[in-house]
Amino acid sequence: MGTGTGTVESPETPATPATPATLYGPVSLGFGVIALIAAFFLGFFALLAGSLAITFGVLGLISGYNRPQCLAGLVLGAVGVLHPLSFLFAFTGGF
Repeated sequence: MGTGTGTVESPETPATPATPATLYGPVSLGFGVIALIAAFFLGFFALLAGSLAITFGVLGLISGYNRPQCLAGLVLGAVGVLHPLSFLFAFTGGF
């Protein structure tokens, strides 16, 4: 006969520290997706969102939290920045 209450206790999991550095990954990924979508419609907004994605991605890679999200945001932000710039250079001959 069991004397337990019917609940299953989970082993202790390490808690994620509550620092702003834990948000660099999701913010970078969000700005990267926005930059990639805006790269096809709004070039200037894509440059802004892409540069923010690159900034937060680099900060997140340095801090070490959410590294896959930071890397994905960094890549998407770079594509979001380079796509409008490549069209600018191709069709106008530069700045």
